[in-house]
Amino acid sequence: MSDRGLTHLDPLGRARMVDVTPKESTHRRAIARGRVHMEPDTASLVARGAITKGDVLAVARVAGIQAAKRTADLLPLCHPLLVGAVLINFRIEDSFIEVEAQVDTVDRTGVEMEALTAVSIACLTIYDMCKSVDRGITIGDVALWEKTGGRSGTFRRAPDLDEFDL
Repeated sequence: MSDRGLTHLDPLGRARMVDVTPKESTHRRAIARGRVHMEPDTASLVARGAITKGDVLAVARVAGIQAAKRTADLLPLCHPLLVGAVLINFRIEDSFIEVEAQVDTVDRTGVEMEALTAVSIACLTIYDMCKSVDRGITIGDVALWEKTGGRSGTFRRAPDLDEFDL
């Protein structure tokens, strides 16, 4: 919680959209990651492009990009932003696929929610396309990894041993 309290509540405790109109537009970037855990055979099928529904990663990439652009339609208090760029990358390991989304804008508020939404929808798309061969798939580890720009400055999650090479 910030030193200003809960910013999405008015003085009477009602939900409100934060007023960003006094802020200057600046370049802002957010990077989020998530994992889709699956059986090794399923990960192998994805890597070989052998899932019968089609190219799992190509479809998940487009779904993540679309999701980033539609975030304000999904989250009631999220500002609509002019999303300048969305990059979705994947890392296939033995028993999971890691999804990374990078979202950039020049605007008055950050794109953390857009990056997190992009990752979440890309992960759900992978699940949807693979569920017929692996009912035990789980999605997890969705988190903001980096944010730059704006008044609060830069945030970087502490790296772990199996982090993407940025």
